[in-house]
Amino acid sequence: SVSAAFWEHLRRLCLQDFPCGLGSWNKSRFDARTSPRGGQLGPGADPAGQEEAMPLGEESPEALMGLLSDRHSPWALPPDCSPQDQHLWEMAVLAPKLVRGSRVFHVLRSLRIVGKAVEEVDKGLLQLQQLEELILSTNQISRITSANLPRTLKVLELCCNAVADLRDLCAQPPPELQHLGLGHNRLCSPSQDKYLTADFWPNLVSLDLSFNNFTDLLGLVSQLSSLQKLRVLVLQGNPLALIPTYRGFLVDSLPKLSILDDIQIGHDERHQFHGLARQPELVRSEAQVVVSIGEIKGVPDPSAHQQLEVGSEAPVIAYSYCVMYEF
Repeated sequence: SVSAAFWEHLRRLCLQDFPCGLGSWNKSRFDARTSPRGGQLGPGADPAGQEEAMPLGEESPEALMGLLSDRHSPWALPPDCSPQDQHLWEMAVLAPKLVRGSRVFHVLRSLRIVGKAVEEVDKGLLQLQQLEELILSTNQISRITSANLPRTLKVLELCCNAVADLRDLCAQPPPELQHLGLGHNRLCSPSQDKYLTADFWPNLVSLDLSFNNFTDLLGLVSQLSSLQKLRVLVLQGNPLALIPTYRGFLVDSLPKLSILDDIQIGHDERHQFHGLARQPELVRSEAQVVVSIGEIKGVPDPSAHQQLEVGSEAPVIAYSYCVMYEF
């Protein structure tokens, strides 16, 4: 589950070990009986004064943070660590009590669980009451229940999973969601088109449906047209993208769209395709693929006739080849 993967990730971050967490290296700062500050550095506090007042054997917050930022330090943050992990490490130094146990749920606004073989989005996520961004790419999620998603979500990324049905996701979708990433899944037309409307996603600005199995361009566009705030749409990799009038029909049908398939829509393009949306008869549910072979070397030509002498008993050698295309 997502919760299990999250706790395992926290364990590997070692947020309770030096220079993070609570210990002999910072005991007086967070001991209310000996510290008049109550464990918090207030606004305008003098870092130099804090460092001078450090008891013997303890480290100042600045020194501990330096151990995380100095690339020569054995406790240096990995150069490829995510902003989420960096934030947690810094919190574990400056305010370690906030990331102990379940308290960590109240400080996280972004959660990234990628490539961890997650299969279930469980209700444990509801403890993340401030979560705005949830990235679950490259897992094994086939079904996602919206009741288990925090209502505060603005970004939901599910790229490279096995999602084939949006019904459960659309039962109680997060009302403020602005980006929905469903690329490289198993969605298809026409059964899933009906879930891509403003009834479920009234604030959606960005939608990624790339590399699924959508085939009904007219049906999909009729649903997407209700998304009045949609500005970014990715449909490349679907069979419908092979239709000759695909891009022009989308550009004219969705006039508020700014970017289609990672390419910005300019004024010239809108002028070029103006009126195409009123000609649905030009959108045929078929695609034509032309394969051209320029030159082949080192292969005998099977069409060349062998010239045999009269009465020759030499065998006739025939060549045949099979060329296969996989789409």
